[in-house]
Amino acid sequence: MPLTGTPRRKAKVSRKRGQLVPALLFLLPALLGFIAFFAWPAVRGIYLSFTDYNLLSDPEWIGLENYQSIGGDPVFWRSMVVTLQYVLINIVVQTIAALGLAVLLHRFTKSMVIRGVVMLPYLIANVIVALVWYWLADYNLGLINSALDAIGLDRIGFFGDQQYAMTTIALVNVWRHLGYTTLLIFAGLQAIPGDVYEAAAVDGAGEWRVFRSITMPLLRPVLAFVLVVTVVGSFQIFDTIAVTTQGGPVDATNAITYYIYDRAFTRFDFGYASALSVILMIILAVIALVQMRVLRANQSDLER
Repeated sequence: MPLTGTPRRKAKVSRKRGQLVPALLFLLPALLGFIAFFAWPAVRGIYLSFTDYNLLSDPEWIGLENYQSIGGDPVFWRSMVVTLQYVLINIVVQTIAALGLAVLLHRFTKSMVIRGVVMLPYLIANVIVALVWYWLADYNLGLINSALDAIGLDRIGFFGDQQYAMTTIALVNVWRHLGYTTLLIFAGLQAIPGDVYEAAAVDGAGEWRVFRSITMPLLRPVLAFVLVVTVVGSFQIFDTIAVTTQGGPVDATNAITYYIYDRAFTRFDFGYASALSVILMIILAVIALVQMRVLRANQSDLER
C-alpha cells in the first residue's frame, strides 16, 4: 500500500526547516542582548559573591564568608525592614486605588483620551517624577508646605522627617505607576463577558454582590499578574531614593537596593554587594513562585 502522506510530511518538515533559519536570525539580536546584559552579569555577580573584590585587585575567592557576614549585618536587616515597609504601602495603596479607578473607567467611560491621561504619569521618567515631588514637598519652598502653612497647619518634612520619608517615597511611586496598573486591570475587566453581568442583573444581584462574586473572581489571573509585577518591582526601588533622600534620614529610606549600591559604588565592596544581590534575587524568585501558586495565576474561573 503506497504511503501517500509521506511526501506531504516531508514537504512540511522541509518548509519548517526553511523557516527555522530566518526565525533564529530574528531572535539573535534579542538573544545577544539577553546574554550580554542579563545572563552574563547574573553569572558574573554570583561568582563575585564568593570573592573579596574591590576593583583595585583581582577577585580573591573567600567561599561563603560574604553570606555569613550578611547574617550578622544589622544594616542589612534594617534595610529589609525598610524595604518591606515600602512594599506594603506601595502594594496596598496602588492595588486598591488602581482597582477602583479601573472599575470606574470600565463602568462610565471607554475614552482613549481619559485612558491616556491616566497613563501619562507612567510615561515620565522616575528621576523626573522624584525631583518634581521633591521640590513640591520641600519644607521651606514647596507648594505643599506653603499650602499647609496658608491654612494654619504645621509644615511637614515629607522627605526629611524619619517618620514620613518612606511613606512619602511610596506614595510618589504609587502616583507614577497607578495608571499602568489601572490599565492592566481595565484590560482584564474588558475580557469578562458581558452576558455574565446580564445574567447577574436578571437574578437581581446588586452592585456589591456582582463585584464580589463575579468581577473579583474573574479578575484573579490579572490581579495575580499585577501583584507579582508590582511586588517584584517594589523590592527594586532605587532611583526615587537616590535623587531625594540617599537612604536617610538615619537609614529610614535605606532600602536593600540602595544598600547594595552603597556597598558597591561608595565602599567598593563588590563581593559583599554581589552577595546581597544574590540574596535579593532568591527572595524575589521565592516570592514570585509563592504568589503564582497561591493566587493560581495560570487558571481562570471562566474555564470552569
